[in-house]
Amino acid sequence: MAWGVWGRARGGPVGALTLTALAEEIRANQGQPPGPSSIDPQPEPELEPEAEPTGVTAIPTARPVPCSLPRVQEPAPKGLYQDPPNSWEEGALADLALYAAACLEEAGFAGTQATALTLSSALEARGERLEEQVYALVRGLLAQVPSLAEGRPRQAALRVLSALALEHAREVVCALLPSSLPPDRVAAELWRSLSRNQRVNGQVLVQLLWALKGGAGPEPEALAATRALGEMLAVSGCVGATRGFYPHLLLVLVTQLHQLARRASSPDTPKAWTPSDRGPPHSHASCAVEALKALLTGDGGRMVVTCMEQAGGWRRLVGAHTHLEGVLLLASAMVAHADHHLRGLFGNLLPRLRSADDTRRLTAMAFFTGLLQSRPTAGLLREEVILERLRAWQGDPEPTVRWLGLLGLGHLALSRGKVRHVSKLLPALLGALGEGDARLVDAALGALRRLLLRPRAPVRLLSAELGPRLPPLLDDARDSVRASAVGLLGTLVRRGRGGLQVGLRGPLRKLVLQSLVPLLLRLQDPSRDAAESSEWTLARCDHALRWGLLEEMVTVAHYDSPEALSRICHCLVQQYPSHIPSFLSQTQGYLRSPQDPLRWAAAVLLGFLVHHTSPSRVNQDLLDSLFQDLGQLQNDPEPAVVAAAQVSAQQVALLARAPPAPRLPRLLRLGLWRRAGPHRPPPVYASSPFQPRSVVGRWGCLGSGCA
Repeated sequence: MAWGVWGRARGGPVGALTLTALAEEIRANQGQPPGPSSIDPQPEPELEPEAEPTGVTAIPTARPVPCSLPRVQEPAPKGLYQDPPNSWEEGALADLALYAAACLEEAGFAGTQATALTLSSALEARGERLEEQVYALVRGLLAQVPSLAEGRPRQAALRVLSALALEHAREVVCALLPSSLPPDRVAAELWRSLSRNQRVNGQVLVQLLWALKGGAGPEPEALAATRALGEMLAVSGCVGATRGFYPHLLLVLVTQLHQLARRASSPDTPKAWTPSDRGPPHSHASCAVEALKALLTGDGGRMVVTCMEQAGGWRRLVGAHTHLEGVLLLASAMVAHADHHLRGLFGNLLPRLRSADDTRRLTAMAFFTGLLQSRPTAGLLREEVILERLRAWQGDPEPTVRWLGLLGLGHLALSRGKVRHVSKLLPALLGALGEGDARLVDAALGALRRLLLRPRAPVRLLSAELGPRLPPLLDDARDSVRASAVGLLGTLVRRGRGGLQVGLRGPLRKLVLQSLVPLLLRLQDPSRDAAESSEWTLARCDHALRWGLLEEMVTVAHYDSPEALSRICHCLVQQYPSHIPSFLSQTQGYLRSPQDPLRWAAAVLLGFLVHHTSPSRVNQDLLDSLFQDLGQLQNDPEPAVVAAAQVSAQQVALLARAPPAPRLPRLLRLGLWRRAGPHRPPPVYASSPFQPRSVVGRWGCLGSGCA
């Protein structure tokens, strides 16, 4: 490169005097009054322009590393009064750039201060001519900023960086990124200084966004950009510079977390991290989370951050198997507390839904699903378009995609004015009830429950459709599925209680009677969620069918109370005599349950049902089958089950030997039976060995003195 009109001093040292003279000459050439120099002038040797420089000390310059950031070239505006480029000025500024780089790396304290002050004013005059030397200048700043005194010299050096970034943001970012991973204190200070400058922070953020998007995964450049974003966004007021690309930046950060989570769980990931890995994956993820928190907080989304913390959303976001759950929580929190960005997010999501990269596509799908909870946002697309997209996801071979589609259908079902044609929604939801993945079944049950919560819900249609599908799910091996299925039944009974109260014998009544025995036995379910859901559903059934047994059901649910269970069985036998064989057969099936509490509860329930049953209501074949199954429990490994089976077998034997009731008119026979009851001795069971859900002391009743 030409050395310009200044030439090069033979063996002359690089110092503040030359830089100051260069700056003064630049000002004079531009018609500006020369400014005061911070260094006393020294006599300079005469230059010999014709002579070849000899004995020149080489100036070390840093070699730029390859940078994947796109180069954006803006042509200079053409006008009538545009000055032609001044070759002298370009040469002088080139000399200045090289001298500055060498001085910042080699000069002492006084020379560095003078360089910082002089270069700052020179760059403000013509900074756009230094593109090729920006990398060297920034690397020099990184090397010498720690030695600068606090105050004016240090601030002048930071002004140098801002002046460079104003015209060469790409080159500045490329020079700083290598020092951001692993974290560097000086680099962090430079990022924060750029963040405080309102003239350049937006350009720098855009370049960091490009660095995040550039890699196909968590490459070092993207990880360094994430850390740099965390430093910049933590500065108050910087988030305002993201206006125009805030939704895009948020999506890129969340996608980066998905990529980091997958990398951490990959079997190819080394167990022992080496220095070349630039830090363990959890530190990268925590940095991305902090950048995301700063982005949300700086834009007034403090409540979004708080909701995520309370719901464990941040922990889910960094997990390989829970990331999409975290995205759904984040979308829900933004719907509730940051709805001013939802339209922009929704618009940025649509192209990503077809991305070939799994992390981008699945993250976008989860966001799309969560944002459907917002009615204004869901209204941006026609109902038919959203439904068609969600239904198409049901045909995807990936279970996660089908799960997100079912969640989206559930959110759409809650939106008033949407899903006018339930017939389009039901087939997908009902078909998912037979899925093998518990997440899909839970999502389908949740969507059906939301559909029932809408005004004018199709209760009769759903009762008919769920009749053959719901009872098997009440005994599903998966705890969450059992709890969700029982809860859906309770919601169905609640919405259809009007028809049940007037005695309509429709599909809902049939479904309730078919589910009574499973609900009673599930009060002893080892899963607390399933047990509580059964208690809530039985309370809805008691209210709709007017049994008057709410106190007994709550007692059985929380305490070991054979008396309360006996009253419940007496009511069921009297209210539904034609269903007694069905009740007994259903209870008999639970005698083979692999769970000890359910086998014990089935034996006890069977004994009370048999005790309150009239001999004319059951045939001998059923009694023989009951006696045989109870006899097989004599070899049960649980002693309490053996004892309960012996007592219930005695009740079956007493019923088999009981004389038939005299032939009387039906109403008279029923009235006498209700008053007198069975003449057989009641069963007496030992206390349950299984821990009840409540203890006596919690209700203020202590010891044996309680009534």
